[in-house]
Amino acid sequence: MAEQTPQIAVAQTEPLADTISTANSKRKAEEQLTKEMVEQQQQTEQPASSSSEQQPTEQTTTTTDNAQEPQQQQGDGDKADTRAADGTATNEDGTPKISKNQLKRLRRQAAHEQFRQERKEKRKEKRHQQQARKRALKEAVVAEAQAAGQDPEEALKKLCKEPWVAHPVPVAFIIDCDFEEYMRENEIVSLSSQIVRSYSQNRRAKYQAQLVISSWKGKLKDRFERVLKNAHLNWKGGVKCVEGDFVQAAEIAKGMMAESDVKEGMIDLLKPSGNGGLLLPEAEAEETEEGAEAGDAAAAAAATVPKPKPEEEAEDVDQSIVYLSAESDYTLDKLEANTCYVIGGLVDRNREKGLCYGRAKAAKVRTAKLPIGEYMAMQSRYVLTTNQVVEIMAKWLECGDWGEAFLTVIPKRKGGTLKAESSCGTPAADNGEDNEEEENDTQETNGEAAAPKVTNQTTEQAQDVQMSA
Repeated sequence: MAEQTPQIAVAQTEPLADTISTANSKRKAEEQLTKEMVEQQQQTEQPASSSSEQQPTEQTTTTTDNAQEPQQQQGDGDKADTRAADGTATNEDGTPKISKNQLKRLRRQAAHEQFRQERKEKRKEKRHQQQARKRALKEAVVAEAQAAGQDPEEALKKLCKEPWVAHPVPVAFIIDCDFEEYMRENEIVSLSSQIVRSYSQNRRAKYQAQLVISSWKGKLKDRFERVLKNAHLNWKGGVKCVEGDFVQAAEIAKGMMAESDVKEGMIDLLKPSGNGGLLLPEAEAEETEEGAEAGDAAAAAAATVPKPKPEEEAEDVDQSIVYLSAESDYTLDKLEANTCYVIGGLVDRNREKGLCYGRAKAAKVRTAKLPIGEYMAMQSRYVLTTNQVVEIMAKWLECGDWGEAFLTVIPKRKGGTLKAESSCGTPAADNGEDNEEEENDTQETNGEAAAPKVTNQTTEQAQDVQMSA
């Protein structure tokens, strides 16, 4: 056994030696590739200078290299840090010294160029597969039409998608962005992405609302102009960015809704109703925990206390503006024509409470919350983003059903389900078991708009809801 031990050790080290050799060869290839990329970058960036100007630089570099040779021999073998005549740090071979980040970037560029042809072939193959599927589908449709004695051309016309046509409607969505002081840098970046998505979703919708971004200033505006390269200037349709607050933006939105092509886009769902599109809950008795635990009906009745009466709107409130807020006593029943619906553009990870509601009350405008509690049974507290609120209302304009709009927009992973409907067609009360409220929701983008947050008590799911912008 003692004689076999060295052989086993040698056999075990052979794979390790191969691995090290492979790693070294890869490293050398990367260094060589990096050097070539640096030389190419120099040739493209720096203009060619005359030979008379290059000679002093070469002599200076050579002299500096010679001066560094004794230090290099005495040191631990590290590369010498030399400088050219223009002050640029160079390696011992005369190539410019680059940082690790620059080296990584050059390697990525080299890998991108190396596999360019392969990506091109994959795209070509994918395009051919799509064309083959379309041909097979057309052949199947023609064969089916011929078997049924129908005209194949008419059957093929049904496969063609109808061309998209803009259909603006006289209703406005305003994103209030006057909350920069409450947000961090990364949250402002998140808000800018939500605004872009809001425009995209409204633009692709069947009916396009007039979209206005208020308080267009500060870091948000600067990001759109510098980082996003003024992409908002290419937005089409009824979209405007206003430096003033949401009240001034509402006046501009009213002018946009008064245009002839927008007024002609009136649909039946936007026709006015008697309640102004809002519902106010009736004051009802609230059962306390003592009354719920008591089995005696008399004790339960004695333990019940009336809920505070919902606050009614003031007479001088602006009826044409509705600010979406979770703290509102009113629930949004439907969207109405010539009305501006304001969404708070606040991304604060649920730190600030009541900001949107306070702004609405100070400006004397109506408030409302989305009816998520009346239609959805949520497994946990949920926070909506600004673009999700825009998409929900755009979906309602298409189908006229809040339940369908919520199911379409709210991600399935959140566990939201549609409540069962009673025989009269109104949403029935949720009789399911109580669900524990999740506390790990801080990673959701928060702002105050109109979505309810679900608490432990199912009888109050329609009331405790937090909205995100």
